[in-house]
Amino acid sequence: METILDIEKIMSLIPHRYPFLLVDRVLALEPKKRIQALKNVTINEPFFQGHFPEAPVMPGVLIVEAMAQAGGVLVFASAPEEAPRKLIYFMAIDKVRFRKPVVPGDQLIFEIEVLKQRARAVKLSGTAKVQKQIVAEAEMMASMGDPS
Repeated sequence: METILDIEKIMSLIPHRYPFLLVDRVLALEPKKRIQALKNVTINEPFFQGHFPEAPVMPGVLIVEAMAQAGGVLVFASAPEEAPRKLIYFMAIDKVRFRKPVVPGDQLIFEIEVLKQRARAVKLSGTAKVQKQIVAEAEMMASMGDPS
């Protein structure tokens, strides 16, 4: 798979860091329209220690968070380089559906598209897939704000 943005570029766009950075690379990017990003799920993820030790499953809320992070990369990668750096905050999460558990060894592919964007808010639609099968989907609204 071709890498459009590597982990260093992703970290230059969004403030998340280990253990909460959940996007490993960007595979496709159409500014202001859509992004395709990847997360390799490994047994070394800290959440697997407690969710669940005998049958590790990636928490659904972290899959949604990863979709939101991919959406944040899309928003910030679409902004002019001279634009002031902002943070992006969840406003709403709607139409969330989980279709199948995500386990160590899976490779999540996020496909996020912009539904609406205004100066300080964005509405996104996203899916998470493993081997081309949808494992989760959601609509998300976020607001851009100044870092404290």
